[in-house]
Amino acid sequence: MISHLYSRFCLTMPAPEGSTGLLVAFSGGLDSTLLLVLAAQYAREHGLPLRALHVHHGLSPHADEWVAHCEVVCQQLAVELLVERVTLARGNGESLEAQARTARYQRLTARMREGEWLLTAHHQDDQLETLLLALKRGAGLRGLAGILPSQPFAGGLLLRPLLDMSRAELAE
Repeated sequence: MISHLYSRFCLTMPAPEGSTGLLVAFSGGLDSTLLLVLAAQYAREHGLPLRALHVHHGLSPHADEWVAHCEVVCQQLAVELLVERVTLARGNGESLEAQARTARYQRLTARMREGEWLLTAHHQDDQLETLLLALKRGAGLRGLAGILPSQPFAGGLLLRPLLDMSRAELAE
């Protein structure tokens, strides 16, 4: 199954000559772990440097355990791991989820290198959730377009190579 997912992953990626390296947004969960495994194989095959970035929000009592898990996975894959710790402001009127997302993308932007590709583990289920929320909010055409598979980001590209795969496929 992993070879089939890897083939699909490769079909979503632009020509590797356009990249100076890959940076994976790595939470340590199933989706981003699978993404990191696929990216590690891709990076090896194409001679690209690969790094992973984990953002420690401190929201879970297990946040330090997640960092340790990410360290183990990255060590097994021989991938450089960057850990960024952020502090969120409770009770400021903005949801913690929105603050966490903003903090994550700020850290990812700060760590991006020119020409690097950022890979995130968004998948079909995330796409559906995004579309349903957009419909609920009465979003216009841009909002109803959902999550884009590729877009410019911080001097490089933001790619979502799992976007055409379901969560169930990834779990399998």
